[in-house]
Amino acid sequence: MQGQFSTVAEDSRHYLRLIEGSATIRRHVDLLHWLQGDVQHFMPHDILLAGWGNFQEGSIRHDIVSRLAGVRSYAVGTDGLPFLLGKFHESWVLAGRQPNSLDFRNFEYLLGNASLPGSFSSALRNMRSGLIHGMRDERGQCECLYVLLSAQKIAPEPSSTAIKVLMPVIDSALRQVTQLPQQQKPFPKPLRIGQDDVFGLSEREIQIMDWVAMGKTNSEIGSILNISGFTVKNHMQRIFQKLNVFNRAQAVSKINGVIFNG
Repeated sequence: MQGQFSTVAEDSRHYLRLIEGSATIRRHVDLLHWLQGDVQHFMPHDILLAGWGNFQEGSIRHDIVSRLAGVRSYAVGTDGLPFLLGKFHESWVLAGRQPNSLDFRNFEYLLGNASLPGSFSSALRNMRSGLIHGMRDERGQCECLYVLLSAQKIAPEPSSTAIKVLMPVIDSALRQVTQLPQQQKPFPKPLRIGQDDVFGLSEREIQIMDWVAMGKTNSEIGSILNISGFTVKNHMQRIFQKLNVFNRAQAVSKINGVIFNG
């Protein structure tokens, strides 16, 4: 009983230090040091992914906090992160918007095949498990999602309880950090279009164009959609014909032009 009381008292002191420390955060480096401190006692992790905005529309901003090389908020390879965060959001919603543990290997196919050593995608491939939780801002009608990723298995407890208790503190800490230039721009409209909206693109062609807009190669798109790169190439040729364009950049630009001006 004495040992149990000591553990509870020690945890209480940890929580108090966390709350006090969060009030002084103003920069990304402050947030990093805070997350690498007492937070690790309750929620050990290598990468924190944060996403906020309208997940239904795909209008999402993101932030990344980690000590790992190449794992930065807008490093090369992060273009597809909003889509990945969208998949994490779907998993969280299916869990009743409660803390949700996951095996990251079930999401690895979304990264495609290519990843340079030391890159963001390469670091993600080394992750084994994750923990998702978030908050919904009823006044602002947006949601904030937080994903802890680790190369080791994250134990459901005490991590799930801790993230539930600390979520308002984590959310407040991130809101105090000065925005990066990329986060100050208006939300981009998503590329997603209905099948009957423009150009007669099929559902599969629309899927492929979503990934093209995120910079994925034919082989990466094939891996994600479980089809061959050659099949993707054939789809792209038909898309070019329907859009009357000659390359991928022109295709994305033409569809965006219709969505933004339509």
